[in-house]
Amino acid sequence: MKLEKILGNHTIVEFYGCLPSIISDSKKVEEAFLEAARLSHARIIDSNFHYFKPYGVSGVVIIAESHFSVHTWPEYNYAAIDFFSCSDVIDVDSALNYLKSVFLPQDVKITHLVRGIVKT
Repeated sequence: MKLEKILGNHTIVEFYGCLPSIISDSKKVEEAFLEAARLSHARIIDSNFHYFKPYGVSGVVIIAESHFSVHTWPEYNYAAIDFFSCSDVIDVDSALNYLKSVFLPQDVKITHLVRGIVKT
């Protein structure tokens, strides 16, 4: 009998009603994501964040266990966030709670996906 193995867990988060002054600042967004990664017990490899004129930030924190990413639309007070991990060690809840405390969304929608269910 073959067993199933899960290759990754993907948490998709939507923040509505964020503070535009925070989510339009690539430095603040990057600092928040690096701290969120640290709080989740991820092993940070690298990060890259970019500010788009007239507004918006896209960025990724590459972690040994996969990645955390964000795309922001300050004009809509919205941030799209992904946490993808191939490890059970990552504490996504800690990362998410920290980002909530920084971005101060009025509404949050969360979707959890199991990725790569393979036979072993």
